[in-house]
Amino acid sequence: MSSPRYLTKSRFKLALECETKLFYTRKPEYPDKKVDDSFMEALAEGGFQVGELAKLYHPGGVMVKERDYERSLKITGDLLKQDNAIIYEAAFRHKNLFIRTDVIVKTGNAIDLIEVKAKSFGGRDSMDLTKNNGQLDKSWSPYIYDVAFQKYALTNAYPGFTVNAYLMLANKNSKTTVDGLNQKFRVTRDRSGNAKITVSGDISKDGLGSDILVKVNIDDLLGMIYEGTDGAGLIGKPFYEQVRYWAECYKKDTRLQSRVGKKCRDCEFYCTAGELAKGKRDGRRECWKREAGFTDSDFHKPSVLDIWSYNFKDDLIREGKYFMSDITEEDIGQGAPKGSGMTRSDRQRIQVQKAVSNDNTMLLLADELKDEMMTWKYPLHFIDFETAAVAIPFYKYMHPYEVAAFQFSHHAVDKKGNIQHRGEYINVERGKFPNFEFVRALKEQLEQDQGTIFRFATHENTILNIIYRQLLENTSIRIEDKEELLYFIMSITRSTRNQSHQWEGTRNMVDLCDLVKRFYYDPYTHGANSIKTVLPAVLNRSKYLQEKYSKPVYGTKSIPSLNFKDHTWIRQENGEVVNPYKQLPPLFEGINEERLKDFVTDPDLAEGGAAMMAYARMQFSEMSDEERMKVKEGLLRYCELDTFAMVLIWEFWNEEV
Repeated sequence: MSSPRYLTKSRFKLALECETKLFYTRKPEYPDKKVDDSFMEALAEGGFQVGELAKLYHPGGVMVKERDYERSLKITGDLLKQDNAIIYEAAFRHKNLFIRTDVIVKTGNAIDLIEVKAKSFGGRDSMDLTKNNGQLDKSWSPYIYDVAFQKYALTNAYPGFTVNAYLMLANKNSKTTVDGLNQKFRVTRDRSGNAKITVSGDISKDGLGSDILVKVNIDDLLGMIYEGTDGAGLIGKPFYEQVRYWAECYKKDTRLQSRVGKKCRDCEFYCTAGELAKGKRDGRRECWKREAGFTDSDFHKPSVLDIWSYNFKDDLIREGKYFMSDITEEDIGQGAPKGSGMTRSDRQRIQVQKAVSNDNTMLLLADELKDEMMTWKYPLHFIDFETAAVAIPFYKYMHPYEVAAFQFSHHAVDKKGNIQHRGEYINVERGKFPNFEFVRALKEQLEQDQGTIFRFATHENTILNIIYRQLLENTSIRIEDKEELLYFIMSITRSTRNQSHQWEGTRNMVDLCDLVKRFYYDPYTHGANSIKTVLPAVLNRSKYLQEKYSKPVYGTKSIPSLNFKDHTWIRQENGEVVNPYKQLPPLFEGINEERLKDFVTDPDLAEGGAAMMAYARMQFSEMSDEERMKVKEGLLRYCELDTFAMVLIWEFWNEEV
């Protein structure tokens, strides 16, 4: 007997994004790339932990563990016959709608419906979830619509009850008053690989400390949604009518066709060439074929979706301009110049022109870049940070989602061009707040001279501003060198807008990513500017780098490294240099397969989301010393590559100008 096709809250949320996804979801022939997204996985695991904490804030409840639709409904119904009840994962059905609620608190004929979200909230009430005009804030709308769907299903399933709806959120105005709170909620995996939470330690009220989650009643906002006055514009019909329509279409497996647009670029239902060859189906392609009349050859043409940082893609698509060849000068505009080099509009125009003319040559504004480089002081310093920000803090006196800076890497280049991986820091000790030790170690690395310091993008500046604020607000730890650390941070950063006073340090870090945007464009990057995109472009462009690093010179006396020995970075496949990030060895290379079954860390470590997860697992998971050491080694290699990638970009430019 086939399982009934109910519109659940997860499917409702998919339909809010794009109603065509209702047809693709949970079908094995349509690969779902969100399943493989390590950053999304990290967010999901944080959500599981917050969900367990919310249950502890409502103790004494009954968990509806049964997954079968009918049996879970029966258990929930029996519990609701009691005068008072607290239920976790209660099941409700109304016609073709089926929901499971995070927490239900029944008192007499009143039900509190509590939806738990691992999202930070700094306000006081529901009005802080709206814009100045009283309509729903766009960033909160999907969460509020989710609860609207649940309340609609619940009130129709049990019309005799009064239902009060709440969002339970991470309160960024609160602080933990106990150490190791996060570590009480350990993420483990069942035999199917699904995440589950094991709660351990002291979970009494005293053991949990002060509440770090807050309940916000949102019945007034749900009323706006039901009346169609919320202003979010997430659905085209009246709420009740739209829900019933989606439920009926999902039941019948009717394909709905959304309008194509810029949202399609982030659609998870797409195939790789290899998957297509194996008979899988590409949902994104099917949409563009049906809605825009694309043929297979059209998918090889440069698309407006690929234009870097362009805000009017939907406008172009509505006009029938799907390809870069359709774009005019007026579509791009001029843009306001900011200093020397290319403006954003310049880069967009160059990207379009090169794509349309099939011009694969790079553009380097050598004279202007050289003028910039002449201002740099040697030795040059290249730094990169790895950080974690989790909903339930690891340490006492921290806010939800407060940053922990657990690692940095540092490369230096002297005036003669000698390269050295000079230093690094990593904290892998469970329950130890790293930030002040982190900045102290960074200070020791950088205070030896007045050389120019480089970061890639804004992350490092933002993190140091956060640590600056933590130092100012700290009242729990005596820090003898507090003033020195504050002065050091100010000397190498620019203040963010939310600082109480503003500054720009005498050694304010140079943003290498900003220099890429202003002085360098390579069609190989397709307009992207992340270091993981720019690095392979540079390596494929430079014969100098290819020749130099095709030999095992890295991790030798000529180029010292703290984590690599006699390493070769240049490896080619099909005439292209393999991205060095894809060459990083698996964390557990050489470990017996049988022992690997007990490990909890993803063996692949090639981007920041995976690094954050690896650190988090070291904090809250039961991990063997062997696994902990392997993860530490992998994190050190990964972060070292981040700063060496910056050095390689500098080397390339230095040769070119």
